[in-house]
Amino acid sequence: MTRQPALSILVVALLYGCAPEQESSSNFVAVGDMRELMAHIVDPAAGVYWDAVGTIVDAEGVHEMYPTTDEEWEAVSNAAFMIAESGNLMMMEGRARDQGAWMTMSRQLIEVSQRALEAADARNLDAVFDMGAEVYYVCTNCHAAYAIETLRPTDSRTN
Repeated sequence: MTRQPALSILVVALLYGCAPEQESSSNFVAVGDMRELMAHIVDPAAGVYWDAVGTIVDAEGVHEMYPTTDEEWEAVSNAAFMIAESGNLMMMEGRARDQGAWMTMSRQLIEVSQRALEAADARNLDAVFDMGAEVYYVCTNCHAAYAIETLRPTDSRTN
C-alpha cells in the first residue's frame, strides 16, 4: 500500500516536469501607463456604471435615472466588465506598484466588479446602485494609498 502514494507522486512529478511552460506576464506589453489606463478605461467605465442608476432632486422635482433599453443595460454590463478586467491590467508587471496592498486592492476591484456585473446582468436596480458604491469604496481606498492627489489635490503629501 505504501507504493501507491509514492507512484502517484512520481507520476505527478513527471507530468509536471513535462508540462509546457506557462507564459509569464513579462510577455505582455503595456500600451499605456497607470494614468492612461485610468483615463481611457477605468474612469470612463466607472462613470457609465455610477451614472446608470440614481435619483436627482432639483427645483423641478425628483428625477429617477435607470437603464430602460437592452442597449443601455448592455452598456452598464460592459462597464462593469471593463472595470473588473482592469484589475488584472493593474497587476501586470510594470504597472503593479508592489506585491502587497496593490495586488490585494486590484483583486478586490475584480471581485467587486464581478458582483457589479452580476447585478447589471440581473437588471437589478438596487443591486447596481449598491455595487456602484462598493466599486467606489475599493477605488477610493486604493487612491488614498497610491494616488492621494486624486482625492485631495491640495494635500501637502501630494507635492
